[in-house]
Amino acid sequence: MKTLIASALLVIVGIATAPAVQAGEIWRASGFEQPESALVDAANKRIVVSNIVGNPGKADGNGYLSLLSMDGKVVARHWVDGMDAPKGMAISGGKLYAADITKVRIVDLASGKLVSSIDVPGAVFLNDMTADASGKVYVTDMLADTIYRIDGGKPELFVKDALLASPNGVFADGDRLIVASWGKGIKPDFSTAEPGGLLAVDLAGRKVTPLPGAQRFADLDGVIAIGDTIYATAYMTGTLYSYRAGGKPEVVASFKPGSADIGTDGSSTIYVPLMNEGEVTALKID
Repeated sequence: MKTLIASALLVIVGIATAPAVQAGEIWRASGFEQPESALVDAANKRIVVSNIVGNPGKADGNGYLSLLSMDGKVVARHWVDGMDAPKGMAISGGKLYAADITKVRIVDLASGKLVSSIDVPGAVFLNDMTADASGKVYVTDMLADTIYRIDGGKPELFVKDALLASPNGVFADGDRLIVASWGKGIKPDFSTAEPGGLLAVDLAGRKVTPLPGAQRFADLDGVIAIGDTIYATAYMTGTLYSYRAGGKPEVVASFKPGSADIGTDGSSTIYVPLMNEGEVTALKID
């Protein structure tokens, strides 16, 4: 079932046999420079936005973090400077962690100061981050089929597996990580020989398991879970998908190409960075 509604309401699609999911745009903030990730800092009631500013793989010192209020007002355009090409982020123990090519930057949330950087040995292109319930932080390496774990400030190889197929988005969901795969055989224009899909990685056993019905359907970027529904973006097409166990990916919203690492308030709002448009939009999921 598919209904197109212009402007305020985006694409609405049914999820399996469940009631139709509707995505309504609440607000849109502009003026960012290649915003790659939007992370909710719930304790401080704000949204952190990472700005790449240039080549996403170049250590040029141009990258920075911005702050938005929960209603989409810019609190600080340049909250933290001195980064290269920051992408996904995670929060743990009063610190914000940001993936920055081959380093993980650490920012004190209270002061907004960049306090340290962690070099990740062997890293090629660090991308998204998440923190589990115990405070351990995970970061994907998109170009190395790898996920690293950071515990006590020390990085370690958590899992390396060809099944990860260019892991981009990652989200801690109970006793597992949900991973959004970009796909296999990445070409110079970042299209793929085989598109990616959704996977789960067991935190205890580190086993990688493809999620049934959600394989080889898109070059995926960001991923989150709200309740029993997983949401993921496809950067190359600008599509936001939803997925529930036993079903298949369904289109929830469509943007121009460039929808990247999504965030959520944990209830019914999704924050989508529109990297090529320099914007962040908030969607209400009904």
